[in-house]
Amino acid sequence: MSEESSPREDTTESTYTDLGATTKEAYQISETSRRLARKTIGDKDYEDRVRQRCSVAVGDFSMAPLLRFVQEPVKAGLRALERQAPLITDIRMVQVGIQKNGHKSEVICALDYAGSASEIGITRSRAGILALAGRVEGAVVVIGNAPSALLSLCDLIREGHTPALVVGTPVGFVNAAESKELLRTLPVPSISNEGTRGGTPVAVAAINEIITIYAELHSS
Repeated sequence: MSEESSPREDTTESTYTDLGATTKEAYQISETSRRLARKTIGDKDYEDRVRQRCSVAVGDFSMAPLLRFVQEPVKAGLRALERQAPLITDIRMVQVGIQKNGHKSEVICALDYAGSASEIGITRSRAGILALAGRVEGAVVVIGNAPSALLSLCDLIREGHTPALVVGTPVGFVNAAESKELLRTLPVPSISNEGTRGGTPVAVAAINEIITIYAELHSS
């Protein structure tokens, strides 16, 4: 196992991995940011690691206490990656932002399945999520932008479709907070945040940290 990887949930300041840092300078910047986050937020478990990364992603440590974890979502995400479950995103920016190394899961975007959204008068991300109802079961769904997509996903969950994990951090003043509140009432593992804040950087940071942990656990 790599000296930089950490297979334990009780991580320490001497271990750090960034799959996206491909140069020495990039790694040093990333490691320095994470060191500050560990000092400010704490570093006792996997959830703290997600809090750290999301806070670094938005440049604001006040994001950390807004994050909510339901039904051990990090462990659920690790199991899904082990099964090579698909990662379904609401928008292209989330799809592009998710790390492609360190796992073998397909990363797909709901917009590619939106079909005739304009004809029926709903958002493309909502239409795409509905069209992917058959693939939601056992998948990891990452929604970083569209409250309408998260609301539709919640409808699918209430109808009996069960994702392995939902990362839901849509941003905005229309249904963003409400959609995340609804998600937290449902019997599925989830990562979300309180309030109107959030967005693609938070969602991408959360799932990328889970991917990083997975890669650490499977390094040699």
